[in-house]
Amino acid sequence: MMIATMTMYTLMLFIAYTKLPVVISANIVYHINEEESPHAYIGDIAVDSNLSRSLTHQQHALVTFTQLQRKVSSGSHLFNVTNTGKLYTTQTLDAESLCIYMKECFKIVKVAVRKAVIFIKILTIKIIIEDINDHQPQFPEDQIKLEFDETEGKGSTKSIPNAVDKDIGLLNSNITYKLKDKSKKFSLSTFKGFDGVNLLKITLEGMLDRELKDTYKLQLVAKDRGSPTKEGILNIEISVIDVNDNQPQFPQQIYNISISDTHHISTPIFILSATDLDSGKNGDITYNFYQRASSYAEKNFKLTSNGEIFLNENFYKDRGQIYKLYIQAMDRGRPPLSSTAMLIINVINNQNNAPNINIDFVAPLTETSTTISEASQIGSFIAYVMVIDTDSGPNGQIKCNIHHKMFRLSNMGSKEYKILVKEPLDRETIDHYVVSIVCHDMGSPPLKTKKQFSVKVTDVNDVEPHFTKETFQFLTYENQKVDFPIGFINATDPDLGDGGQLTYSIINDNNNDNIPFQLTKYGFISTSQPIDREVKDIYNLQVLVKDNGTPSLNNTANILIEILDKNDNAPYFIFPNNDPYNLDVHYHPHSKKDITILKASDKDTGNNAFLTYGILRSNDKNLFTVNSHTGVLSFSRTVYQNDAGTYELQFIVKDGGTPVQSATTAIILTLFVSNDTSPMLNAIHSQSDNNLNMTWIIIIVAAAVILSVAVVVSITMCVFKCINHFNNSSAEKDNPKFLSRTEMRQILYQTNNPVAITRNAEDIFARNLQAINPKSPYYTETEQPINEWKFSTTPRRLPPTPQIYNKQVSDGSCEQGDNNSIVTSNNLSDTLPSQKDRNRGWNEGDISHQTSIISEYSNYTPNIPPTPKSDHEQDTYLEPVYKK
Repeated sequence: MMIATMTMYTLMLFIAYTKLPVVISANIVYHINEEESPHAYIGDIAVDSNLSRSLTHQQHALVTFTQLQRKVSSGSHLFNVTNTGKLYTTQTLDAESLCIYMKECFKIVKVAVRKAVIFIKILTIKIIIEDINDHQPQFPEDQIKLEFDETEGKGSTKSIPNAVDKDIGLLNSNITYKLKDKSKKFSLSTFKGFDGVNLLKITLEGMLDRELKDTYKLQLVAKDRGSPTKEGILNIEISVIDVNDNQPQFPQQIYNISISDTHHISTPIFILSATDLDSGKNGDITYNFYQRASSYAEKNFKLTSNGEIFLNENFYKDRGQIYKLYIQAMDRGRPPLSSTAMLIINVINNQNNAPNINIDFVAPLTETSTTISEASQIGSFIAYVMVIDTDSGPNGQIKCNIHHKMFRLSNMGSKEYKILVKEPLDRETIDHYVVSIVCHDMGSPPLKTKKQFSVKVTDVNDVEPHFTKETFQFLTYENQKVDFPIGFINATDPDLGDGGQLTYSIINDNNNDNIPFQLTKYGFISTSQPIDREVKDIYNLQVLVKDNGTPSLNNTANILIEILDKNDNAPYFIFPNNDPYNLDVHYHPHSKKDITILKASDKDTGNNAFLTYGILRSNDKNLFTVNSHTGVLSFSRTVYQNDAGTYELQFIVKDGGTPVQSATTAIILTLFVSNDTSPMLNAIHSQSDNNLNMTWIIIIVAAAVILSVAVVVSITMCVFKCINHFNNSSAEKDNPKFLSRTEMRQILYQTNNPVAITRNAEDIFARNLQAINPKSPYYTETEQPINEWKFSTTPRRLPPTPQIYNKQVSDGSCEQGDNNSIVTSNNLSDTLPSQKDRNRGWNEGDISHQTSIISEYSNYTPNIPPTPKSDHEQDTYLEPVYKK
């Protein structure tokens, strides 16, 4: 007591004269990978302990650091601390030999800090040794043999040994298995034991027949989850015979014992006993440490084959140390079966120990962290604290405190405390706190323990969603497909979980089911049906956002969607409003050129409604024109007396959209011209310099037609004479009832014009043709149709006369074509008797009508067939064929 009092007095004097502030000790944690080379640098204790902040430069030079840690079993330190506070390794660190399986691997180094000869404090340095994946999964043996009885049915199982990975890291030692079996007779079943160890079994998937096959070879691959992945392989040979089907069993799976740190090594600390229902070698049991933790167990304990456990000579008696041993009982069957029990050994010592702090959280997150709601009231219970110190007297009397602005420690007596909320919490301001509890005993010197834990503040739904805009504006075109994307609506909510998950919907105040939009709960707006701008071009909607918290909070915003136009409506005529429209126009010399105004409309807008007018069909006189923009119909030239008459005009109106849409209408215009108007003759004379005299054109065309008809008739008569000669020599001789070809031609052609064929003449001619070619009276032996001459009771119509039309401009501008451009028409309807023919005195079947057509048909010349070389070949050419 005298020495302690003097030490404290000296320290107080040193602080008073040097003004050195009292430094509160704190844990320093370092991380280092195993297998690092010796003398690897770990950290600077002087810097990391914050001593530099409380010392001047001159004082810092006097501070020294001394390592207080005990030596390891080899007699040397694992770490070295220099006088200046630099921390190094002294040898290569092996996590597997230094630490317990599947627990955090760390070592504690105590460092004394002094200034000159004056003691300042003792620092506790925690060095965490990180495991690396330097071991691969290993099976007890590379190959095992299993035996299945051939009478065993589907679902029978056999246990097989599992692999062990000496790595202590969670991923590096986590093993997965895959069975490779080409026969598909077996599968692998994996079970978790009470200790977390995988129990493996081979399951029979089908019936076995030893006479068909008595051996199967499988391969079991074990892979860890380290990086990079490592694997081990077990070869399995299965024989179809009887096997050992009972494994050893412990009376209980977990044993919990306590021993004194003075226990003698010659006395067993525990004796294990397991039983096996099998007999012989299958029931003979041996004991060994479970391979996964064998290096750790064998370092401190010895296990005999009969189950006795002794302390090893180098047993490490740490204060409050708890050992967990996994003992495996294995029989001597083939294959051997085993089971595992866990032995928990508590080491009790009588030394002066520092307090041990145990914290049980109400809502634990991990062993050193908890969660608490931000809605927790002041005084809410967070955790229960129990302090353990088995020392007696003042060495076992404990005092704890916590220094934090948000939490406080309440004493419950008997070394028990509770942690309570001290101030209101707000997760949106601070969502995480680090809290430290410091406990010390009343011994001399007092021993202190500090335990740190973290508190994570969980969220409650106390903030409503907020839109990023008050009004969201979008543009889209009409006539889009369903589900066409329009835009994205966004809101934010700082709450977490359900309180921060937002759902969007459109508010329909008027219960209008025709809103053509749909909004997903994630804020994505799209079309739900095609939109017609002509029905509605702007939509004002209201969107609601709400979170999924309890209670749910919400907010609203506006949506403005403008519909852009597409050219989906064709223009239509307002005037004329009938198709066709009858219009009478009276013209006199003083009349204006404008006749009327075409009017059209289009439901579209912009360029899609920009209309232009044109004439699709007028007449060959080029008398009318229309203004493409105003639609004014007017005379394009001077009107003469012979312009009077009826005109069928066809107009078109087009919009400016893409693609272009249009509409047409027709006006039947009857033009009345006063007698005061100039005659056409004057107009012809005025244009004689530019146009060919129509009288000469008519004369030349008529002469050409007459000459062509004469040539055709002459050649036709020559052919008929040859055919007649053949008829006189063969047809009349063989069949006197048939007319000769000469007689037929005389009937068919009198003068130079064809005549109407009577029903009798037609029948006679058909029979003649049938005699020559039995296949068909209308086909030659060459199977070629006689298109130009088909006989009936009505006159045959010659090929159509070409008709002259106005040429249409290729770009669709609907302008009048020039008179020199001629398009011919070969439609059969062009040659049918018309009202125009009847006005000339022609009727259907009239011979004068056909004669007139032949005289005008000068564009066609006869195609004279070659002169027949034989009578048979002569039958092939019956009629002259006209071609253009």
